[in-house]
Amino acid sequence: MELRDVVEKYKQLAGGFGKPVPLAAFGLDRAETERLFSVFDEDYHISRFFHFTLDPKTEPGGPSIVAYQISGFPQTHLSVDAEIETIL
Repeated sequence: MELRDVVEKYKQLAGGFGKPVPLAAFGLDRAETERLFSVFDEDYHISRFFHFTLDPKTEPGGPSIVAYQISGFPQTHLSVDAEIETIL
């Protein structure tokens, strides 16, 4: 997935910018989710618009919320700032 594709998918899932979306909702397998979002997180020009969070209800082995390792940290959700459109 390219950045533009991720942003479009995000807007579709969130209904707009600034709302947290579960990473699992992007429909990628674990390895691809962790690789793709880690790459974006490590790029300063992109990461300043991406905000990863860990749902506090996430428990190791818990059934409801999937945590992914993004740049070495557990994360469950992503919100994106509208200003990302300036670099698309």
